[in-house]
Amino acid sequence: MMGKHAAFIWACYLVVAIGLGALIAWLIYDGRRLARRISDLEARGVRRRSADTSGNSPS
Repeated sequence: MMGKHAAFIWACYLVVAIGLGALIAWLIYDGRRLARRISDLEARGVRRRSADTSGNSPS
């Protein structure tokens, strides 16, 4: 069906599948890490400067 290049084609599919799996795993890991970091900062009372409600804008 694929001829003499079947091993090369399947190897390429495998490399791409591993790469996509690693990318998805990294995105999940990093998203959870950032969520923990943000919740830690919020628990300590740290707020974004852009959330300033006093009307003062940083210059």
